[in-house]
Amino acid sequence: MPIIRTVETNEAVGTVAGIYAALEQALGFVPNSMKLLSSSPKTLDRQFQTISYYMNHPTLSQSLIAMVRVLVSMKTFCAYCVDINTRLLHDMGFSAESIQATKKNPEMAPLGEKEKAMLLFVMKSVFDGHAVEKGDIEQLRQLGWTDMDMLDATALGAYMMAGDILYNAFKVEKDAI
Repeated sequence: MPIIRTVETNEAVGTVAGIYAALEQALGFVPNSMKLLSSSPKTLDRQFQTISYYMNHPTLSQSLIAMVRVLVSMKTFCAYCVDINTRLLHDMGFSAESIQATKKNPEMAPLGEKEKAMLLFVMKSVFDGHAVEKGDIEQLRQLGWTDMDMLDATALGAYMMAGDILYNAFKVEKDAI
């Protein structure tokens, strides 16, 4: 139970009820992370819009997105996000061994060259942004990534950090699914 008041599904009204219904339809449940954000309907809506955008991203694959989420959350010690995104990777067909290897060394991620380069770029950007150089951008462009892709992938990592801060601070519990 988070340490601030949240809105349960049977209490939801307005924007919160609409988002909860969409989550129920898409996932079959309302994640505890989203329930936490119900304390601020505008924040919940902003997060829902962000998640929706990335779920339908035109170029960033769901496996790349989940790996970014796992690796960022490991660095921010967000057990909630590591757990849920590890489960997503399992559901996508990644083996426990390959996920564990990726967690230990992102260069071991079972992705193609293009996606692995983006994953490593995001990690560098998020945790050592001053180290990013023009050559990093050029390398990604040569692999076929656009500037929008680079910005979106890096923003995903940054949003993940922000979410992890909230989930850790307000003690979000793992989902019972």
